[in-house]
Amino acid sequence: MPDPDRLVVLTQTTLSVDEVEGIVTVLKERFPALLTPRKEDICYATTNRQEAVKMLCERCDLVLVVGSATSSNTNRLREVSEAGGVEAHLVSCGAEVKPAWIETARVIGVTSGASTPEDVFEEVLGTLLAARPVPVETVQTAEERIVFRQPRELVESSAAG
Repeated sequence: MPDPDRLVVLTQTTLSVDEVEGIVTVLKERFPALLTPRKEDICYATTNRQEAVKMLCERCDLVLVVGSATSSNTNRLREVSEAGGVEAHLVSCGAEVKPAWIETARVIGVTSGASTPEDVFEEVLGTLLAARPVPVETVQTAEERIVFRQPRELVESSAAG
């Protein structure tokens, strides 16, 4: 390392919050002057969903993550559940829910990736309820109130047109 006092670490915003924390801890031990990202560098929606899955792991014996198999976000949610000792499966639609998964599960948690459309989530939930009509409880762990403003260029061009 040419200059160990001039290092910085950057992370992908959809990584597991816990994994990033562990990696950064090891790097800081090896390179004390290392510049690190703030916790907020992990996408708030990713952080919130991972925390919610940890809570689901305390209540459920099966977690279904609704979203794309190519999504880093949804794959991390499945991994967080498995790290919490709870069986987890990633499904992109209701047809992918296997009856064997839900036969023995006492409590099933369902979550989704940040970009998963609501209608896809509802379809998976409908599939579960058709197979096993039970009460549904919605659990909210965080309230997201972040509003993104349009870039000035877009606002100005729409006002001019």
